[in-house]
Amino acid sequence: MKAVIRDATPSDMPQVLHCIKELARFEKEPDAVAISVETLLEEGFGERPIFHCFVAERSEEIVGIALVYFRFSTWKGRTLHLEDLIVTQDQRGKGIGKALYQRVIQYAYEQGVQRLEWVVLDWNQGAIDFYEHSGATLLKDWYLAQMEPHAMKAYLDRNT
Repeated sequence: MKAVIRDATPSDMPQVLHCIKELARFEKEPDAVAISVETLLEEGFGERPIFHCFVAERSEEIVGIALVYFRFSTWKGRTLHLEDLIVTQDQRGKGIGKALYQRVIQYAYEQGVQRLEWVVLDWNQGAIDFYEHSGATLLKDWYLAQMEPHAMKAYLDRNT
């Protein structure tokens, strides 16, 4: 049975969170997920949704997700960021990731964005190979920078 790719609904959020936690375990960060179903509902389906989620469903079970949100590039204009593309471990190798990826690309194209972008871990060779084979360009001369709340506060305390 082929997976159905569709827009996520609020009732999907418990299974979406399950997929997110599975990804965290895969990325060797099992305790890093701080969000809840309530967070997903508020931020994805509230008054001002900040993300869009696609799900892959087989036999009424969500076996994959792709979560995207819009960004703005001062060089390109409106872009779309693919935050996560997740397929549950027992469903990998069945074309589900490719189907989700294709849906995200279709969505980006339909939305008229000037770029679709995402990050991939340098040790995830399977994903790197998949993305390069699809025609994506991997920018190896850029660093991803992040600042967590405690670092923000420390910076502000030192500089204000």
